[in-house]
Amino acid sequence: MIKKLITLIFGTSAIAVSGQNTEFIDAAYEGLQIQTAAHTELWSLGQAENWAVDMKKGTLTFTFEDGKIVTTTIQVVGTYNTADETFLWGWDHPSVPQELAQHAKLAKKWGIENNEENFATLKLSCSMEEVWRMAAVVNRVADANGVYRGISGNTAVFMTMGEIEMNY
Repeated sequence: MIKKLITLIFGTSAIAVSGQNTEFIDAAYEGLQIQTAAHTELWSLGQAENWAVDMKKGTLTFTFEDGKIVTTTIQVVGTYNTADETFLWGWDHPSVPQELAQHAKLAKKWGIENNEENFATLKLSCSMEEVWRMAAVVNRVADANGVYRGISGNTAVFMTMGEIEMNY
């Protein structure tokens, strides 16, 4: 069941990377899948009635039908436009405050150091599945607590999560 859920959430395609980094990216992606499964099991990630981001506070809040509220700090990885299938990194995004772009900047640095152009190119044409793999790298290099994708209209916002606070 969890493996099916993970496949539905993450898909199965892979971004083009140099051979030396494939293993790192695959491990980051697998690690993110494990984190996501744990969050799903522990506090029902992906099953909230509503989610809301406060960019001034740098928080993401999930509210559940049963009254449970889960809050986490965030960093913005970037946004994916489903209409034209483009991804815009958070490290130089016009809608992302610099204090919420630190994890994306770590990914850019990693991309430059490892000759991975996708991490150092501000806007990319790619699939949603490719963005999940890049977000997994951000999660790994930032030592974050998982990634959430919030969808609003044609935009998917990818965010790393920090400490989780649960209120019942």
